[in-house]
Amino acid sequence: MRINMSVARATMVVAGILSLVLVATSAPSRPAQSSGDAPKTAEQVNKNIQVLKGMPADQLIPAMQFISNSLNVECEFCHTQGAFEKDDKKPKETARKMIQMQFAINKENFKGEPEVTCFSCHRGSHDPIRTPIIPDEEPKRAEAPKPAESATLPAADQVIDKYIQAVGGAEALQKITSRSEKGTITVGGRPTPIELWTKAPDKRISIMHTPNGDNITAYDGHNGWLGSPGGRPPRDISPAEVDPVRLDSDFNLPLDLKKIFSQFRVRPGDKVGDHETIQLIGIREGKPPVRFFFDKDSGLLVRMVRYVATPLGLNPAEIDYADYRTEGGVKIPYRWTLARPLGRFTIQVDQVQQNIPIEDTKFSKPAASAEQKPAK
Repeated sequence: MRINMSVARATMVVAGILSLVLVATSAPSRPAQSSGDAPKTAEQVNKNIQVLKGMPADQLIPAMQFISNSLNVECEFCHTQGAFEKDDKKPKETARKMIQMQFAINKENFKGEPEVTCFSCHRGSHDPIRTPIIPDEEPKRAEAPKPAESATLPAADQVIDKYIQAVGGAEALQKITSRSEKGTITVGGRPTPIELWTKAPDKRISIMHTPNGDNITAYDGHNGWLGSPGGRPPRDISPAEVDPVRLDSDFNLPLDLKKIFSQFRVRPGDKVGDHETIQLIGIREGKPPVRFFFDKDSGLLVRMVRYVATPLGLNPAEIDYADYRTEGGVKIPYRWTLARPLGRFTIQVDQVQQNIPIEDTKFSKPAASAEQKPAK
């Protein structure tokens, strides 16, 4: 149920810091809907949909990715490559039954919320784990949080204000309106050149220069799109997956946090490398939460965890920020690592230019040429 790993990794790479959108390039390409069209359902766009009828079509691939993440399998575990609609593999029949079981459990016990998911039982294995595992070492018992810890946590406004000051202050941030970064992106130990262009308030494009051509992830302030080598035309990022790209494209995230999120919760944070952290959970109506981890001492953002909602559960992505350096009075990370359940990549920047002129057309999706055909 997972897209071919070589394609998945290439797509994941071009997402910049996350932009972390995985698009099923192995699935049939569909014409984009205009804004006036009614959203199409999965069965209207794809063949032989049986248990996910009525689901928005753009949520089908994220749902398949959730199954892939939960079972650690590829598309061909359930599907026939090039003929995904066929029912010639038993695991596909089993998957349908498991999805129906999950829906029934959640409907009867959790008001339809996806509290029980594929991962609840599978934990990264195609066979559910039924017997407790005996660890090689003495297991560490989880300790209940101490009541005194919550009393010492700062207010959300204090965490955000400290973050703004840590990166240089509001005045310095507002003086920077564009940025160009060049460096390398490393996937599986293999470095590849990459460049990123960003422009206030919310435009961003990352271009990975592969031997076969450029992989591109872009957000033009309204819509996200992807470009791939091999003669395929550029394609839109689905509404179900564009939110992380939009968040990554926010040029002044420290100043805009309070605009993006309607409320915050402050919690003790995990240890990120050598950093003791404070966790800030951003809440937005109708969207999954976003978790921010700030260094207790410096106030810098060292980790962000976000999620893509699917009908089967949440697909997580974790971004770690490091190697902060001062450019034009503002501290920016020169290194970030994006990790998902089935892979990770690291971007290391070595050149930065700021306040350079960048035309808005740089972020616009180019029209497909006559020679370009949708991927099959």
